[in-house]
Amino acid sequence: MSVEATPLQALRPPSWRAIVTHPDFRRGAADIAHVALGLGAWALVTGVAMVQSGLSVPLALFMSLAVFAGSAQLTALPLLASGAPLWVVWAAATCVNLRFVIFSAIWRPYFLPYPRPYRMMLGYFSGDLNYVLFMRRFPEPRPSAEQLPYFWGGVAVNWTAWQTLSILGIVLADSVPARWGLGFAGVLALLGVTASLLQSRPAWVAAAVAATAAIAASAMPLRLNILVAIVAAVAAGLAAEAAERQIRGARPHRGAAPQGARPGGSAAEEAGP
Repeated sequence: MSVEATPLQALRPPSWRAIVTHPDFRRGAADIAHVALGLGAWALVTGVAMVQSGLSVPLALFMSLAVFAGSAQLTALPLLASGAPLWVVWAAATCVNLRFVIFSAIWRPYFLPYPRPYRMMLGYFSGDLNYVLFMRRFPEPRPSAEQLPYFWGGVAVNWTAWQTLSILGIVLADSVPARWGLGFAGVLALLGVTASLLQSRPAWVAAAVAATAAIAASAMPLRLNILVAIVAAVAAGLAAEAAERQIRGARPHRGAAPQGARPGGSAAEEAGP
């Protein structure tokens, strides 16, 4: 049954009991559990990096819980450690998280019936993999009763795995020897998670351009090469998407009659006087 069935349902979210006992809650949790190990490894590295960058344990714990975005955390940490101006830190973190603005715009038709405070809470818990898996499960932008349970099932695994391993990394940061190479392991985990998000040609183009731009601009101060890579990737992704749409639109439909041919007419009839 659609959530648009009754005005009451359209205004009031289902109870937590109804969400947790819904079959799609388990399905959402199972779908994201396949990549939870990679997310956990990256969270562990992020927790260690926060403390080793100079943050106190209480401040690192606060950052982990308040800023539920590993990429933004790891973007801001070296800037904070190098004494970069606050506006540079904010600009870098904002650019890294701009993708969530796009996610929110696409999610809007699904969650619009619910109150704004509830939607803001959904925004805090949203993640890249939550978005990808949700869109695979519900490609049509119409509200339905299965969507919230599926979303919260994925969140339950994603948020819990991230916070557990991130807090573990924060607490044990001073006990982790550098020879363990957790930084490299975290990079590998992030690459695995990133590769799972690349589902289209424009996405691959944007990723390749981002990597190339980040390396080419690596000599820039204050990690500004990250901003350069983001701008270049967005521009390349939009250009690739526009080119793909143009090619798809110019491609003749299968079975379409040749130009100038009469529908149903044969080639001999078209050649005749």
